[in-house]
Amino acid sequence: MVLGSGRIWARTGLLVAILLFGVSSTARAQSSIGFTGGGSVDPEQGYVGVFWESPDLGSSFRIRSGIDGGFGSNLRVGVVNFDFIYLLPLGQAPWKFVTGGGPAISLTRYSDDFYDTGTEVSAGGSYLFGFAHDSGFFTEFRIGGGNVPALKIGAGWAIKIQ
Repeated sequence: MVLGSGRIWARTGLLVAILLFGVSSTARAQSSIGFTGGGSVDPEQGYVGVFWESPDLGSSFRIRSGIDGGFGSNLRVGVVNFDFIYLLPLGQAPWKFVTGGGPAISLTRYSDDFYDTGTEVSAGGSYLFGFAHDSGFFTEFRIGGGNVPALKIGAGWAIKIQ
């Protein structure tokens, strides 16, 4: 059963994500929206998600907030991430090494028809690293701590908002 304080944290996390999507018009003109998908370990699931990424805030430092949903292993897992990332150019190539991480809020529900345990709300964090191409294609590995998936391996595409 979800305690009242768990609902408050979930609503607070959702409010933060909505506020980040509504940043000022100058930042919106240079930001991007991305779509990602892949698989996770512990729990073993497939997942899909969407994120918003800020423009450079100075020296390739960016903020990325997103939400993804996992399915499989008789669980449904929704994760709201708020990441601080840094992009390191790889010489003159169009590829960049991406690294960073941040806090996450996890919403977990057991998806069995016989048991209704409610939705568990918990907090954790994750560290991510991967590679991003200037065209928008990227790959990432996300290592979770707390009650978020232990490892996610995914790929996706980011679209610049002009």
